[in-house]
Amino acid sequence: MADGIIGNYRQVKVILTGQTTQVWEVVELSSHRHFAMKILLPKLATDSAAKSMLYHEASVGIKMTHPNVIRIQYVSNEQTHHYFVMEYFPSGSLKSKLVQKNYDFIRERALSIFKQAATGLAYMNASEWVHRDIKPDNLLVNSAGDLRIIDFAIAQRISKPGFFGKLFRGKPVVQGTRSYMSPEQIRGQPLDGRADIYSYGATLYELVTYRPPFRAATQQELLQKHIVEKPVPPAEYCPDLTPEFNDLVSKCLAKRPDDRPQSFHEVLKALNQIRVYKNDPVRKPAET
Repeated sequence: MADGIIGNYRQVKVILTGQTTQVWEVVELSSHRHFAMKILLPKLATDSAAKSMLYHEASVGIKMTHPNVIRIQYVSNEQTHHYFVMEYFPSGSLKSKLVQKNYDFIRERALSIFKQAATGLAYMNASEWVHRDIKPDNLLVNSAGDLRIIDFAIAQRISKPGFFGKLFRGKPVVQGTRSYMSPEQIRGQPLDGRADIYSYGATLYELVTYRPPFRAATQQELLQKHIVEKPVPPAEYCPDLTPEFNDLVSKCLAKRPDDRPQSFHEVLKALNQIRVYKNDPVRKPAET
């Protein structure tokens, strides 16, 4: 790499540094367009597990073509640098909005943001993938309120029922972010789109109450709460929530997958018929 040049891209600035990767703003030399590059940290260039996760994320993402899912532009096949390039979406995540206490931004766009996330996840699940790491950090939103789902590093094929599904499934690896993991994900059970619905419910909970559904002194206690404890209804922390929205979030957080909405299409149908906040402007009823 000379002068920050990798392949056909010039590095401009670091956007984010994680445990195994960095995300850079880059400029494509041939077109001068701006993109984001996710690249393996140099110290992990020979780490097969880290490389495998990076290229798994790229291989899942490049299959996704949806306005609410980040678009992968290019996947490296270099021996020296391991990276992929995606659309540049610079305004930051919903988590950053929470950290900055930019609550008005979230509140004003809440229904649109929630619908866009559900639409993108409906597409992912219909494509037979479970994201497995839905959380405010992995939902990017620009100043216009447009949303992109990112980070497919631990996305998993939806488990098929029956003998052959079990045969090809292999032993599940328990991964995820503890504040948003469904009980079945914590237990390492076969997953379908309803696991993402639980994580989506936990995300909505945090976006309207500014706190996750559960807090605990230890990681193990937090996981145990997801399995056995009923969350405080979000309306207790935010009394301005409508009863219908409060019920939808609580239903998404049901312990048993059968007690949740069975697909994101069900979630969207509910969102099309309700308001998030009581003092929202009166919305016209959905056309029948």
